[in-house]
Amino acid sequence: MRARAGNMDFACLWLGLLLPLAAALDFRYHHQEDMEAFLKRVAQNYSSITHLHSIGKSVRGRNLWVLVVGQFPKEHRVGIPEFKYVANMHGDETVGRELLLHLIDYLVTSYGKDPDITKLMNSTRIHIMPSMNPDGFEAVKKPDCFYNSGRGNYNEYDLNRNFPDAFEHNNVSRQPETLAVMKWLKTETFVLSANLHGGALVASYPFDNGVQATGALLSRSLTPDDDVFQHLAHTYASRNPNMMKGDQCKNKMNFPNGITNGYAWYPLQGGMQDFNYIWAQCFEITLELSCCKYPREEKLPYFWNDNKASLIEYIKQVHLGIKGQVFDQSGNPLPNVIVEVQDRKHICPYRTNKFGEYYLLLLPGSYVINVTVPGHDPHLTKIVIPEKSQNFSAFKKDFIFPLRRQSDSVLVSNPSCPLVPLYRAMPSYSAATKPSLFLFLVPLLHMFFK
Repeated sequence: MRARAGNMDFACLWLGLLLPLAAALDFRYHHQEDMEAFLKRVAQNYSSITHLHSIGKSVRGRNLWVLVVGQFPKEHRVGIPEFKYVANMHGDETVGRELLLHLIDYLVTSYGKDPDITKLMNSTRIHIMPSMNPDGFEAVKKPDCFYNSGRGNYNEYDLNRNFPDAFEHNNVSRQPETLAVMKWLKTETFVLSANLHGGALVASYPFDNGVQATGALLSRSLTPDDDVFQHLAHTYASRNPNMMKGDQCKNKMNFPNGITNGYAWYPLQGGMQDFNYIWAQCFEITLELSCCKYPREEKLPYFWNDNKASLIEYIKQVHLGIKGQVFDQSGNPLPNVIVEVQDRKHICPYRTNKFGEYYLLLLPGSYVINVTVPGHDPHLTKIVIPEKSQNFSAFKKDFIFPLRRQSDSVLVSNPSCPLVPLYRAMPSYSAATKPSLFLFLVPLLHMFFK
């Protein structure tokens, strides 16, 4: 096995030498035409490790481009988790847009040359959307550190208030950009994500909205996976020298260690990160990357230097925890089977995909995994996730369920979780929301950050 692995690394190094070199991406703002030209050039020059596609169009008909990077960019492969970055959903928050273009440039030019990047790309399918709101970006005429009319889309809707909300009715008109992302989330088994913003310097994690059951009376709103989310936020912030200081933006809140619970910062209805976690089984955090929303171009190299290590290390976190497949006794993969940790159930149960796959982001420790097929008794298994994680792979555990294929018609249909306020009827406090788990902050009602 060692010799075979060595041969594969050698082949990757040769592939890296054979891949064409792209002209270095300059540090300036790339408007739609320039951004499209860059993405198409990368897709053409690095066709073996990239796949460029549009997930839909903006109000004005601009493509919402996504570049997929990895060893198998065109389709999902069992055991390889799906990761995504989304930027510029507020058109006037521009740093993330440019950072993702430079991340693309860095990944494709490092493949086959940098062993760490090569292993990451061989074991991860990475989706990068530089701009979710191209109309808003094009509407901004010049850099401005504060609120700009380009924040919303062309219809002047704030896209980070436009998703269904699990805590209260969000009676807004769903915009084309929002609907495109919602449809996209149904097509892939996304495991981990981050959306990139500006106007503050902090890594914010769910929930953004809340009720008493999630700890809202204690000035925060925590998920059953709060330990994982704090780890994810800290992973990003701790590698950004200015973010981790927590107090770099004048006249803004101080954030200990550069992280915050979203609701503790200020409540937000219809946010994208809560939607990802609840309805798409995807852990997402919000990254505020600059005190100034739309800084001058000459500042861009400094933002890249501050965020490069964080962007790479955060992608690696998609390999936390446990993954595997659920099979019947004949070896057929079982879709739509609930697979969750016994004491951290999600309000929309996490289920296997059409390949019978599941991914659970968990920190090292001992867990009881509950595998449940509708109409059958739960299958409980104790799992110990080791302290030292495997090399770019979550701990692998498959489950064989004692089920005859002819009796599992209930698995054929894909049960969907209703897009309604799901948390409204929950009882008081869960174990995940005990006061000792979080440093409480008084909510700051402000609408111009996330």
